[in-house]
Amino acid sequence: MIVENLPLPLDRRSWQEATALRDAGWEVTVICPATERHPEREIVIDGIRVYRHPLPLEASGALGFLLEYGAALFHETRLAFKVFRRHGFDVIHIANPPDLLFLVALPYKALGRPLIFDHHDICPELYESKFKKRGPMHALLRLFEKLTFRFSDVVISANETFKELAINRGGKYPDDVFTVYGVPDLTKFKRVPKTDVEDTITVGYVGVMGAQDGVDNLIRAVAALRNESGLPRFTCRFVGAGPELASLKALAQSLGVADVCQFTGFLSGEALLAALSSFDIGVIPDPYDTYNDKISMCKVFEYATLGMPIVAFELAETKRLLGDAARYAPDHTPEGLASALAALLKDESLRRNHAERALERARTHFRWPDQVSSLLAAYDRALMRRAGRRASSSEARTLRSERS
Repeated sequence: MIVENLPLPLDRRSWQEATALRDAGWEVTVICPATERHPEREIVIDGIRVYRHPLPLEASGALGFLLEYGAALFHETRLAFKVFRRHGFDVIHIANPPDLLFLVALPYKALGRPLIFDHHDICPELYESKFKKRGPMHALLRLFEKLTFRFSDVVISANETFKELAINRGGKYPDDVFTVYGVPDLTKFKRVPKTDVEDTITVGYVGVMGAQDGVDNLIRAVAALRNESGLPRFTCRFVGAGPELASLKALAQSLGVADVCQFTGFLSGEALLAALSSFDIGVIPDPYDTYNDKISMCKVFEYATLGMPIVAFELAETKRLLGDAARYAPDHTPEGLASALAALLKDESLRRNHAERALERARTHFRWPDQVSSLLAAYDRALMRRAGRRASSSEARTLRSERS
């Protein structure tokens, strides 16, 4: 498995896939970046071999992306050869972003190893969301996406919308596309008791704090709520980090809500679970755009799994997942978000009702064992494609021999 976005085991989706494959009898080796929190270059974790490579910087512009991805591809190519020489592998599994990892896999496809593309992100839409434009870079990203689909034997889609993209935009046969949602494993992801009993309601956000994530919408909604009478005391807890963190803190200060906005910074493991368990209401403030409308956000699954009422804007994939379990803003503005939050803040029975709906939704639809079945089916399909190629090659050799 090659994952560039995050180190493992920090990337929860990829790590759950790796452990599921291990439990199914596969030997799994992962190539991923190293970070300060995960600096070890070669390590075995729970029976999974992890090879990590350095990255020179976190990209912030066109030149930064070029340097980051160029360095990553060099190290991934180097480590893939090391893994192949030391251990060998039967399948190569790449997870975007970026849509360039197929370049690392091509030599092994030539040797008969099937390529599985784990479609985590829609990079052209992400670019459009972040930079509010298309242009030559957007066209290049569409080309890279097309080539990734072209060279992949099997695609694992992060949701049904991505599956439709793989078929309609990527030209894949439906039988070669499998949906695996990144839902939490309930054996590990559970609500823990609150350490402090607070007399305030905690409104919470978890996730990356980038330009496209709409965290500023939540801060502006909090400012609007401060001016509304009849509301109980509340705090807003922001769990996570990202390039916009400093400006978001400054925004809270400028709007006069810094006293009720708590920024925890990056958390993981037990600290993350404790912070999430402190939420009384979970918020998805991501605004509508062509990217957010199509993605399945981890916080959708996490909030529902922990049984909390959820407030969100109406986004197609979010609404597909949550249905009537969430409370949706009446419009796509911070004031609309504030309105949906105010209804839950004022009414404890309404909060309880939405929490029960979200938990039931998670228990019914967000089951990791179901996703494991789809993951293993994708691997079976990849092996069948490999066997088919071997059979075709053997048949061709037989025909050439008969003709000679």
